[in-house]
Amino acid sequence: MSQELKSDPGPARKLLQSGIIFSAVSFLTGLGNLAFQSVMGHHLKGEGQYGNANSAISGFMPLLGLLPLSATFAVTHYIAHFNTSGDNARLQGLLLGCRKFLFRLTVGGSVLAVIAIKPLSDFFHYSESLMLVTLGCTLLGLWGSFATALCQGLAWFKRLALIGFLVMVLRVLFGWFVTLKWPSAETAVLASTFALLANLVLLFWRKDLLLHGKPVSPWNREFVLYLVVSAACVSGGFFFTQGDLLVAKKFFSGADNDAYNCAERLAVAVPIIVAPLLTVLFTSRSGARTGHIVGGQLMLLGLYILGLILGAAALFALRDFCVKLILGSSPEAEAMIAQLAVTMVFVGLLQALAFWALASRWTKISLLYGVLGLGYWLTLLLLGKSPVDLLRVMPVTAGIAFFILFLVWFATLRRHKPAAQS
Repeated sequence: MSQELKSDPGPARKLLQSGIIFSAVSFLTGLGNLAFQSVMGHHLKGEGQYGNANSAISGFMPLLGLLPLSATFAVTHYIAHFNTSGDNARLQGLLLGCRKFLFRLTVGGSVLAVIAIKPLSDFFHYSESLMLVTLGCTLLGLWGSFATALCQGLAWFKRLALIGFLVMVLRVLFGWFVTLKWPSAETAVLASTFALLANLVLLFWRKDLLLHGKPVSPWNREFVLYLVVSAACVSGGFFFTQGDLLVAKKFFSGADNDAYNCAERLAVAVPIIVAPLLTVLFTSRSGARTGHIVGGQLMLLGLYILGLILGAAALFALRDFCVKLILGSSPEAEAMIAQLAVTMVFVGLLQALAFWALASRWTKISLLYGVLGLGYWLTLLLLGKSPVDLLRVMPVTAGIAFFILFLVWFATLRRHKPAAQS
């Protein structure tokens, strides 16, 4: 038993290396995505067009895809567990079974998106043309997530980083061309749709996913519970990071919506840029939660928190330059950066705790995260009917949510510490 505990520190170093490489590539991808924001901000001259396009891409489309994304986390966890355990026969059967499950869920999610898009677009005031283009982007995104779930579970982080980089390149190039020729919110969303074709790169590795054997169904009581917990966790993440865009679309005027979307996208880029560290952490902890690997996981968590805080500070210092890069001169957007940056630090910390809890199967914390996210979004929907009101509510509500979740997470961590070291 003692021999097992003296595990080689190699896996921890390898884990940290994977996180840093994935984050470095994703940082370049994030810069490219900011370039796409600049393209939209400068090409979409009509009042409210930039805000409409941005909220459709980053708010409305993810809302329509919440259900399949929830299942993606659950499947990733199970694939990662058996991939780490070395049970290759079980892994192949599970991959076949999960692929079948995800395929059916993606079909069901596509049908649900078609049914739900009309009432949701009416509630949040999206035009019919923008609604239809967003639906097409959502459907293509759902099928991209289908392949991404299998890749993430197998820890193909470099391949995922490559695909994300290609998506960014296609979005910037195609977006620049189409919005220059036909400047509208619809063509900007179309650029994001076209960029998702980068997922076809996975065809180069199709042999790695062409497994033979008898499918093993993932369905059991534990998987169903984890699926529910994943849904709560993914929904909470959406409400904390993207739900405010829907609130702004519903209540703000065109000019206010443009300014808010510019500032919000800059602020949310801070947790997005360091999010690959959480992706690696989640996959690693889903597979192993004891031994020396825990040290690597804690280092990833610390690196993530450091990057989050430094990123927020850098954004505040460079807010004038960043806003001009996207919208040109916009004192309104610049004034929003400070409160949004503070909010996104709390939101990023909430995400870190939620990912750790979800991978550790701490179901109560994951469910609490979902409840807190819904409460946060409903508070914004009830009280944030102007930019001033929304910005006053966001950092306070996010801070309270973090304080509650951290207390529960820390108490749970202390309870599980002896088990992790036994």
